[in-house]
Amino acid sequence: MLPDKILSHPPLVLTPAQRAFYFNNGYLVLPNHVPADKLNELRKAMDELIDESRECTESDERFMVDEGHSREEPRLHRVTSPQEYHPAFWSFLTDPFVTDLVADLVGPDVKFHHCKLNVKSGKGSRGIKWHQDTIAHPHTDFSGLAFGVYLNGCDLDQGPTAFIPGSHNGPVYSAYDDEGNFTIQVKDEDLKWMTEDMVDAPTGGPGTVVIINCRVIHGALANKTDKPRPLLLTVYSSADTFPYTPNPIPSSQSGEIVRGKPARMASFDLRPCEIPPDWRDGYEGAWKAQKKAEETNKRKGRSALTM
Repeated sequence: MLPDKILSHPPLVLTPAQRAFYFNNGYLVLPNHVPADKLNELRKAMDELIDESRECTESDERFMVDEGHSREEPRLHRVTSPQEYHPAFWSFLTDPFVTDLVADLVGPDVKFHHCKLNVKSGKGSRGIKWHQDTIAHPHTDFSGLAFGVYLNGCDLDQGPTAFIPGSHNGPVYSAYDDEGNFTIQVKDEDLKWMTEDMVDAPTGGPGTVVIINCRVIHGALANKTDKPRPLLLTVYSSADTFPYTPNPIPSSQSGEIVRGKPARMASFDLRPCEIPPDWRDGYEGAWKAQKKAEETNKRKGRSALTM
């Protein structure tokens, strides 16, 4: 669904000013938004999954392990599709508390695409370079968004998600390097226009919600603390928005309508978007792809653009 049509529906949760901020800037932050009872359920479920990861010795389809991961000290980048492994997550992702809010930004009929729990363990867990989400899972329009919840909050030292406000109205940049490798990041030369004062890196306490439009340029700093910075990220779109490449994080719930009704007609935004690799061959995730890009830059004597 295109923005003018979305905005023709009266808001259910957000104020007109909050909706305007999202459509003007490409993101929205709602500090301390998720109530304690819902947060406690999510944290309990997360702790159970992290405990199960102790048996994991290397990354697999469920756990993406960080350097130094062990049975004694589990360290995770991510739990992939946590809603497949614990009912508390799917219960939250389909709760009207979430889907009514998402409807204010994608339209009344809401479709689930995928979910990931980015644990971002402490003690130097890697950050994520500047990127645009839509390049990993392009759709027929750009209504898609990521609904994120900081389960324990996030301060500046923990590597908050950072945004370039308004960049969703600019181009979708290539995510391939000069050697044809898909790096899941915007190339340095394409961001020469960016200055430090353009960056917004909002923080917040437990239950803070960050909503990320699929076109906005964003990234995250490394976690410099000893504490993990778990961020539950769920991608939704309007029901009339359809992916035209395989889902990089498929699940049994992919494509499920979580609010409203299915679409009979597709919505199209004709602005171009690059095609990612065929994810049926496997999705290695942003960390591995960007580490390869860093190795290529180092080999060629170039330094990656830092945040």
